[in-house]
Amino acid sequence: MSRLHIRRATEADLSDLWPIFRQVVRAGDTYALAPDCTRADARRIWLDAPRECWLAERDGAVLGTYYIKTNQGGGGEHVCNCGYMVAERARGQGVAAAMCAHSQERALALGYLAMQFNLVVATNETAIALWRRMGFDVVGRLPCAFRHPEAGLVDALVMYKWLAGD
Repeated sequence: MSRLHIRRATEADLSDLWPIFRQVVRAGDTYALAPDCTRADARRIWLDAPRECWLAERDGAVLGTYYIKTNQGGGGEHVCNCGYMVAERARGQGVAAAMCAHSQERALALGYLAMQFNLVVATNETAIALWRRMGFDVVGRLPCAFRHPEAGLVDALVMYKWLAGD
């Protein structure tokens, strides 16, 4: 298997991002987004609104994507937020871990001191385990904050990592 390459996404990459976005959002089990999001919604949410958007690809095939944005303004603007999506065919291949490591480097380069995940669905045990391995702590639990399509109302976690060292 060749090496994973992570590069900045452009508007021209929407056709490669859209199938991944659609697949993840339509599943309805990880993101608090309407399952019927359109391609235009995906562009706005994933490409236009964030500060940066990145793609993970191998052999020219896009396997995942992430965005990075400021989590809050004013006194909280030193904390960023990221969202990650991996194509179903690429899960379990280290794509999310590589993107998370890359996003932490980008966060520091952009001047952020910490990273926060605002809504990690408690049933998403694979992601929670990965974020813990990547150094994130659970700093809050939101009871019944997510309506899971199969499990009903489930908790969501707030996860946080200080990036700036001591």
